[in-house]
Amino acid sequence: MSRTDDFLKEITDGNTNKGDYITLGSAMLDGETLTNAYVNVPLKTMNRHGLIAGATGTGKTKTLQVLAENLSEKGVPVLLMDIKGDLSGLAQPSPGHPKIDERHEKIGLQFDPKSFPVEILTLSEQDGVRLRATVSEFGPVLLSRILDLSETQSGVVAVIFKYCDDNKLPLLDLKDFKKILQYATQEGKKEFTEAYGRISTASTGAILRKVVEIEQQGGELFFGETSFEVDDLLRVDNDGRGYINIIRLTDIQDKPKLFSTFMLSLLAEIYSTFPEQGDSGRPELVMFIDEAHLIFNEASKALLNQIESIVKLIRSKGVGLYFVTQNPTDVPEAVLGQLGLKVQHALRAFTAKDRKAIKLTAQNYPDTAYYDTADVLTSLGIGEALVSALNEKGKPTPLAATMMRAPMSRMDVLTETELGSLLGKSKLAKKYNEEIDRESAYEMLNKKIEVAEAEEAKEKARKEKEALEKEESKRKTSRSRSRSTRQNPIVKVLTSPTVIRSVLGILTKMLK
Repeated sequence: MSRTDDFLKEITDGNTNKGDYITLGSAMLDGETLTNAYVNVPLKTMNRHGLIAGATGTGKTKTLQVLAENLSEKGVPVLLMDIKGDLSGLAQPSPGHPKIDERHEKIGLQFDPKSFPVEILTLSEQDGVRLRATVSEFGPVLLSRILDLSETQSGVVAVIFKYCDDNKLPLLDLKDFKKILQYATQEGKKEFTEAYGRISTASTGAILRKVVEIEQQGGELFFGETSFEVDDLLRVDNDGRGYINIIRLTDIQDKPKLFSTFMLSLLAEIYSTFPEQGDSGRPELVMFIDEAHLIFNEASKALLNQIESIVKLIRSKGVGLYFVTQNPTDVPEAVLGQLGLKVQHALRAFTAKDRKAIKLTAQNYPDTAYYDTADVLTSLGIGEALVSALNEKGKPTPLAATMMRAPMSRMDVLTETELGSLLGKSKLAKKYNEEIDRESAYEMLNKKIEVAEAEEAKEKARKEKEALEKEESKRKTSRSRSRSTRQNPIVKVLTSPTVIRSVLGILTKMLK
């Protein structure tokens, strides 16, 4: 057998599956595409997470789009983080192009333009289904990690949550949380000290500054009601296709703290609510996190540890996480080691640091007799990638330089009219876009403070009244005593010694 025949046999054997799978494209050897040498990813292992990496303009987003389309078609719901704003076209079929036809002819796949069921979600004031979560849902531990608090400050947050639980004060938004922090060291200082010990104003001040940092990145829009239910990510349409949920994040790049806060809360909520799945025939949900470095670059050590833990554990819930980034080194090694599927588009070697990164990247792929992996990484064209997946037994498939198939949907954004029409039909928009500001900790504490102030004013008025009455009583007593001891002027004259001596003198003369 020739080298090409050996390679073709290895690729075919390594990509043959008993269960359902997704075809990414066809393998390449020595720069030529081998027709029908399909590179497949078994659905069974798509909860083992993955990585899509490559330099700008090499086709990462189109690979993400292909995976999302094929998962949807297999009935698997998808969640996409649309940082660049170019994924909404999934809702419309591709207009086609001669180059797409040429590509698919080389691969050996028929090109079939399609649209897919799409739901547009948003964290900000952009059009879409509003995503929110309450402060209470975060809990003291997760909230402390997001705010990057010290051990002492985390203890204060735990006390705050305990007080709210004990007194049935709902913590819904950041306004509630800030109010209770201020209350703990001001109006409610005595109450807190008696029940939980003294809380330092320095600690609450530091926590408040961290909260303000989140607020400045748009946190006040995220924290509140109606809280998003993660089960709504698992919907399928009437044809059995999974919904592709696209979170519009075009205005989030300068708000990494909010992005990582949302991602961690979402992963934690999914992990806590989804049932144990194990290794079933297909994933329950697949999430694609575009521009993944936004999560990891700005995350604290505690936050990174939390993300790493969830990545390791969430697979058992039937959830696959796929990180999309320019360089694999953007993803922490602890997370990188958990990834099953790796789709590596071209890397560019402009500097010594770039060349070193390429050598490190090449070492992450299975050994092969057919490629010099480091050289291939710099010579791949647009829409070509090195692919290594896990087969149905969990073993790596043969490394293949792959001509990737084109997306079946539009590779462009929706127009404003198309977007408006899509949102107008959305059932989730009707459910989540109504703003609710029910009575919570902020309003209840304000009432409590008002009642306390009214009672204090009433007590003060009572004491002032008692003081006035006491003073009036004293004055009355003093006047009474003064009247009882004061003599009549006539009596005073008549009883004076001079008058008495004169009267006695006259009486003596008369008696003589």
